[in-house]
Amino acid sequence: MCDVDLILASASPRRRELLGLTGLRFLVDAPNVDEHTGLGAREAVQELARRKALAAWALHPGQVVLAADTLVAVDDHPLGKPEDEDDARRMLRLLSGRWHQVYTGVCAVDAEGKAHAGLDASHVRFAELTEDDITRYLATGECMDKAGAYALQGAAGLFIEEVRGTPSGVIGLPLPLTRKLLLACGLRVPAV
Repeated sequence: MCDVDLILASASPRRRELLGLTGLRFLVDAPNVDEHTGLGAREAVQELARRKALAAWALHPGQVVLAADTLVAVDDHPLGKPEDEDDARRMLRLLSGRWHQVYTGVCAVDAEGKAHAGLDASHVRFAELTEDDITRYLATGECMDKAGAYALQGAAGLFIEEVRGTPSGVIGLPLPLTRKLLLACGLRVPAV
């Protein structure tokens, strides 16, 4: 295990890509955790990131572990990943023509097992979407594994009129916060 700097407790390809920008060597190991919390969006992402990080650290004691969780929220009501196309359509209608929040909780566990955590909050404004816009977007299939049924870095970027906050946080791993937490764990970032 000494040929890696940290463990990424996430299966998200977007998080892998963003973490890759740091130059750190990492192994992906995303243990399954219970994702039910009953909490509002801000608290839920922090709790889920902590659960994921600690579960991965239990599998890799002595390693630095990084985990994150992202939720889209309207009035602090979380919109997770859609269950089906009808649910995705409902979410996109809800987001149409309005501001919403994207919360990403990040937790890094250092080699000694101490958790370092933080929250990134961004505000995103969607354009007004027609039913045709929504139908065409749903046909891309992009929405099904995304919180809030969209991806800023994908075709839904056409609908994003403004982002106030950290674009990498909206994608799923806020790089400034991640850097701060990894530095607290003793890693040099960037390591390029």
